[in-house]
Amino acid sequence: MKHLFLIANCLLLLQLSASSQNAGELQLALKKLTVLGSVLYIAAHPDDENTRLIAWFANEKSVRTAYLSITRGDGGQNLIGNEKGPLMGVLRTNELLEARKIDGGQQFFTRAVDFGYSKSSEETFQKWEKDKILSDVVWTIRKFKPDVIITRFPATEYAGHGHHGASAMLAEEAFEKAADPEAYPEQLKYVDVWQAKRLLFNTSTWWIKDLAEKAKGSDDYIMIDVGTFNPVLGKSYSELASESRTMHKSQGFGSSKRRGSKIEYLEHVYGARAKGNILDGIDTTWNRVKEGKEIGKLLTEVLNQFDHYNPDKSIPQLAKAYKLINNISDPFWKAVKLKEIKGIIIACAGIWMEAVADDYSASSSDDVIVTASIVNRSNTKIILDDLNFNGKDTIINSNLDYNVLNQYTTVIKAPENVSTNPYWLNHSFEGVYHVDDQMLRGTPENKPAIMISFRLKYEDIEFTVERPLMYKWTDRVDGELYRPFVVLPKVTANIREKVYIFSSNEPENINLTLKSHSNDVSGNIFLELPEGWKTEPASISFNLPNKNTEKDISFKVMPPDNVSTGEVKAIIDMSPPLPLPQSWPDVHRTSSSPKGGQKSKKQAKSLVTIKYPHILTQTLLPEARSKIVKLDVKIKGTSIGYVPGPGDEVPASLEQLGYQVTMLNETFIKESDLSKFDAIITGVRAFNTRKYLKHVNYKLLEYVKNGGTYIVQYNTRHGLVTKDIGPYEIKISRDRVTVEEAPVTFLEPNHPLLNTPNKITENDFNGWVQERGLYFPDEWDEKFTPILAWNDPGEDPKKGSIIVAKYGKGYFIYTGISFFRELPAGVPGAFRLFANMISIGR
Repeated sequence: MKHLFLIANCLLLLQLSASSQNAGELQLALKKLTVLGSVLYIAAHPDDENTRLIAWFANEKSVRTAYLSITRGDGGQNLIGNEKGPLMGVLRTNELLEARKIDGGQQFFTRAVDFGYSKSSEETFQKWEKDKILSDVVWTIRKFKPDVIITRFPATEYAGHGHHGASAMLAEEAFEKAADPEAYPEQLKYVDVWQAKRLLFNTSTWWIKDLAEKAKGSDDYIMIDVGTFNPVLGKSYSELASESRTMHKSQGFGSSKRRGSKIEYLEHVYGARAKGNILDGIDTTWNRVKEGKEIGKLLTEVLNQFDHYNPDKSIPQLAKAYKLINNISDPFWKAVKLKEIKGIIIACAGIWMEAVADDYSASSSDDVIVTASIVNRSNTKIILDDLNFNGKDTIINSNLDYNVLNQYTTVIKAPENVSTNPYWLNHSFEGVYHVDDQMLRGTPENKPAIMISFRLKYEDIEFTVERPLMYKWTDRVDGELYRPFVVLPKVTANIREKVYIFSSNEPENINLTLKSHSNDVSGNIFLELPEGWKTEPASISFNLPNKNTEKDISFKVMPPDNVSTGEVKAIIDMSPPLPLPQSWPDVHRTSSSPKGGQKSKKQAKSLVTIKYPHILTQTLLPEARSKIVKLDVKIKGTSIGYVPGPGDEVPASLEQLGYQVTMLNETFIKESDLSKFDAIITGVRAFNTRKYLKHVNYKLLEYVKNGGTYIVQYNTRHGLVTKDIGPYEIKISRDRVTVEEAPVTFLEPNHPLLNTPNKITENDFNGWVQERGLYFPDEWDEKFTPILAWNDPGEDPKKGSIIVAKYGKGYFIYTGISFFRELPAGVPGAFRLFANMISIGR
């Protein structure tokens, strides 16, 4: 039984693979079918993997190759959109999946949460609960059974990022524990213990400057030229790797294609020492399994006789091999190779199949119109025995004639208890995702909501191929497009803002958008608020007659007199409402309106879509909740000009404080009167991403000289469009303070930035998230005044988080504080400090 999940896993890979392969890809797949070997690459984040090495192993050596990313990249920054935190993790997960489609690898994860930059592995393991993450690495090794494990980083402080060093430490410890039956014995219900042959470190000149010289003639190193050209693919592995790495678009890792020799160095760490060949001492032929000799001989003949123009000629021999593989005694390689050979037989026959729904979504128990399509583009006699529409069988027993498109349409019910939300986000978490189901741990994504099964027959062989239900449409520009079919609640509620700031006792509106995902949806919605907060009306009734109907509703919320921080949650009651008097408005109930029983009340889900051209559309259902803050904050001035940075949510946060924010572009800055603004602000990394700032920054500095306030938020030192950011010299460093609780020192306690209009105290630095700040300047002109100092444990104080200088009649401020994280998170002290920066000189 312990190997059944492996078979299911392998079938899933077949289900989601492309329906068609060209002749070159088929030839490579046939070669892979003759090889029984596995390599696992381990590092910390999406984009840490060496795509050249993965592409080389998967396509040149034809071994099963996988990347285990310890995290999903939640703590990273986004250069293409507004996703942060968990949403960023979903985006980067799917970028990894797209990268693996290109370089030929598989993808795994652990439950570790990427909490941002860490300066030590000790801090990392405190956040991650080391034993849980170690168990996940062991699980992946036992599940994937790699012959060779490769780490991207050294297990020392030289790894730099604490996550990097931790990933290598985990790999080294798991190398031995995966073979120990006393380690995590609960896993052995599903998998066997496994001992990899060796573990190596993918070192480089980043750590050893004279590496090429040191590696020559040394048994400690293996050198591999991964820049070789593959004539079947028509490109080198470096070119393939560049295409793969370019999928990390949210990180700005578009990669130019490199050609020519490229040497990778692998340093021996544990296990049997290899002699020149990384797979030394590992039998990667079919002789590896007891019954494999005949299979290997047969598959080698198929590969040697493969006809690129008539790939279906290989099917009879492949069918024989299929029967032999189906009878081998090794359950692991049986599952792996059955998955591979099924895909090859289908591709050789030119069979294309898909299942599409009439809409991209439905609610549980609603009707879904499904059309299954299949075409046999060869002369091989293939019979479609039956179709299974998510449990609904349809007997077909029809011969698939050459190049005839067969379509079958039926109506099924959308299933219940299907998780559309990414499985790792279904529970609250801090340093580790909460995933109870052992079988889900490590998998990159949810199983498809609905699978359609095609049972095919060739001669006396029957096998089932599944396709995920998709939604397909045609865009006038991009042509045919697909997105996964999803099961959604009857209604979702999106709260308009992520954080609501109340700076006075005046009530404010909290606005929501209801959207139906079924017909005739009605009920009541109300807000759950922290103690002391009040709402009017107490609840609102709604009736949404048709699917995809949207309705905007609004609650008036009254804050308490005192400072308060908490959450507002949307609660939905779907019990049948009692009749309302005709005099009541269509959507309103007063506080005395009858409500349903407690069991019918549920935390509302919001609908979030992550949509980019390079990944499949992702649909998430996080709980409908927002931060709500009553704070004591005063502001001076109201008009802000803002140059946005990538993924910048600071403007919306400033509007919550009552500022009027105007987004600026090159033309506006060049041609408009800037003196009307009380302050002008550039967003995070604006000087890395807005090329026009090089040509207009002089206008912004003139604005300062004439009496304006100009605030520049953090930029990285590499890729600046101009070094002349401020009126005086600033040198940006890599200095950062990653401990969000790091004590603060006021260097200039009497400075206006700390006193006007809000008195800043140490309490204002409580409750910060992820970090204090990053890329602080470490050198600046003497005309600048540093305001704050703080440091991570064991380090000298960093004084460059806010520096301010008088220039002409105005003020220039540079800050590396992570306001882009703190303000959307509703951190009260961050709002008060930012208000002081805007107010300086007023």
